[in-house]
Amino acid sequence: MSFPLIRHRRLRRTEALRGLVRETLLHRTDLIYPIFVTHGSNIKEEISSMPGVYHFSLDRLEEEIRDVTAAGVQAIMLFGVPETKDAVGSSAYDHNGIVQQAIRSVKTYAPDLVVIADTCLCQFTDHGHCGVVHMNEQEGTAEIANDESLALLGRTAVSQAEAGADIIAPSNMMDGFVHAIRSALDEAGYDDIPILSYSVKYASAFYGPFRDAAHSTPQFGDRKTYQMDPANVREAMREALSDVQEGADMLMVKPAMAYMDIIRMLKEQFDLPVAAYNVSAEYAMVKAAAANGWINERSIVLELLTGMKRAGADLIITYHAKDAARWINESGV
Repeated sequence: MSFPLIRHRRLRRTEALRGLVRETLLHRTDLIYPIFVTHGSNIKEEISSMPGVYHFSLDRLEEEIRDVTAAGVQAIMLFGVPETKDAVGSSAYDHNGIVQQAIRSVKTYAPDLVVIADTCLCQFTDHGHCGVVHMNEQEGTAEIANDESLALLGRTAVSQAEAGADIIAPSNMMDGFVHAIRSALDEAGYDDIPILSYSVKYASAFYGPFRDAAHSTPQFGDRKTYQMDPANVREAMREALSDVQEGADMLMVKPAMAYMDIIRMLKEQFDLPVAAYNVSAEYAMVKAAAANGWINERSIVLELLTGMKRAGADLIITYHAKDAARWINESGV
């Protein structure tokens, strides 16, 4: 029995035909741009491991916001590097903390820009962990105090909402953090502020450049007791399900490139928007290869981001956002 030759290539013959039947379309409104704000004045300091990404002091923040909006990016995520740190990360929930000041400033420059506040303690604690640490001096061990940390995370979220954050994005991976933050926001009268939960955050080797940028490297131990084992899949579904039940409005997978199977599983399992975080080392690898002339940066970036969207990401947090938005604009999409 013979079969007719099926000519799949008929729909690939021209750019117009390929565009007509394209299944996945990357748009600039899919992109969220992370920004690092620091203390001091007149600071625009490039992060050595993340070319093109900078620390900005508050007085230099407006120029970055103008650049973001000019590119057509409609959402940012703010990270703060405080002047002082302590054991409980008190500057994370200070009314005049660096993130809170940055939120208010951004809302002055660009009131329609969606401002997402990362909600964690690691950048603000002197030990670099995402919660309160109890030390056992006799045994030489340290333990994260989960429930004690939740109260401080709730205070942080409320202070960020008071400052004008449009979305709260808790990244701490404490058990019950969505419920604690949702309760704190509701009790403070911010029941209309959504939570973008870092639901599935792996204990990944891809975070190195970010920890340099945020000055958040743990001073002892690691985060494997509260971030997820990269080998686990079913656990990711349990983590996401608990966040949905606790009141999350959006779910995130972090990192993105090595976890596209997880993005797809969340997309198929839940009816909430799914975000992918294209993290710092994923960005740095592309920038390093492009600097050496080994790859075409534009083509690689757009292909990677399209792959994340094809896997199921509705939103993509990426340090490539400004460049990608401009490239998309140039293509007329």
